[in-house]
Parts: sequence; C-alpha cells; structure tokens
Amino acid sequence: SILNSLKYAGVATAVDVVLGCTIAWLLVRSRAVGHLALDGLAMLPLAVPGLILAAGYVALTVPGGPFAGIGPRHNPFFILVIAYSVRRLPFMVRGVAAGLEQVPEALEEAARNLGASRLGTILRITVPLVAANIIAATVLTFSFAMLEVSDSLILAQLQHHYPITKQIYYLAASTGSPDTMNDAAALGVYGMLMLAVTMGLASALLGRRMGAIFRA
Repeated sequence: SILNSLKYAGVATAVDVVLGCTIAWLLVRSRAVGHLALDGLAMLPLAVPGLILAAGYVALTVPGGPFAGIGPRHNPFFILVIAYSVRRLPFMVRGVAAGLEQVPEALEEAARNLGASRLGTILRITVPLVAANIIAATVLTFSFAMLEVSDSLILAQLQHHYPITKQIYYLAASTGSPDTMNDAAALGVYGMLMLAVTMGLASALLGRRMGAIFRA
C-alpha cells in the first residue's frame, strides 16, 4: 500500500506541477478573457466534497462505458491519478500564484528588453525567484495526495491496488487477529509523521509560518 500511494501520489503531483504552474502563470501574468473563470474552475475542487467527486468518477467508469477499463473494478491507476490531481490542484495553483505575485513584473520586462526570449525569461528569471514556492507547494501537494481518503476508499476496490488510507481502513475494520489493528495504527503513525515532516519542510523552505505560505 505504501508503494501504491507513492506511485499514485508521485504521478499526480507531477501532473499538478505542470498544470498548476501553467494556470498560476495565466492567472497572474495574463489578463486574457476568461482568466477569472479559470481561477474559479481551478479552485472548484475545494468546494465540492471528495465523496461527490469520487462518486462521479465511479459513474464515468461504469462497466460497459467508454472508460470502464480504468474503473475501480480493473486497474484504478489512471482514475486515482486523475482524482488525486484534481483534488490537490488548488494547492499548487495558489502556492505558485502567491510566489508570482511577489515577483516584480519589471524584472521580466527588463530581461525581455535586453534580448531574452519569453521562454528564457521564464526559465532564468521567473522560475528561480519562485522556486521556493514551487517546491513548497509540490511537497504539500504530494503529502496530501499520499493521505487522500475519499477517492482512495471508493476508487480502490481490489486489495493489491490499495493505497495507504484504504489499507488502514481495511485493517481497522478487519475482525482477524489483533495484529491487524496494530498494523493499521503503524500505518497511521507513518502517515502523521510524513505529513508533519513535509509541512515543516515547506514552512522552512519559505521561511515563514504555515498559514502564510499561500498568501501573496
């Protein structure tokens, strides 16, 4: 279950880094029509309960449908990666956007005036200045994806695909030997320690308290 969670959360975090950085750039540096709608769409997973989203994924992958092959009754890798990515995308967007808000746009304009390309400006000026925000948001996104509950309980239905949280639920609900409860407690302690370490790391990277990480 630990390896499964590492696999699901790792791929989902990589997806969120790409999507989150792109969306944050469009929100902060672009004033194109529809950027406010994009902001609301990116934040929508915070407003919709995880169980509702998970039920929607189950409905999309019903047997006989076009997405049945990635449904819970088969290998749920892709649907879990999608679910984790959607649930944690707001963390990445807000973290990177907060960093971009603190970077004066004049620095990028100066680089462009000196002949740098748009891509070169982003890679050599903008990214180094917001690297701490990107890393902190990535760490938090990964840790919360590792401990995602709602999607894991509903979308992982075969034991060899269980992530950590579903394995804890399975062990805690088991009526077998007392060792199963001890195993569930051990996994829970592991999850709490991992979350504490990653949150402390994110706070140290930005040199501020956790409550201020996503503030512009």
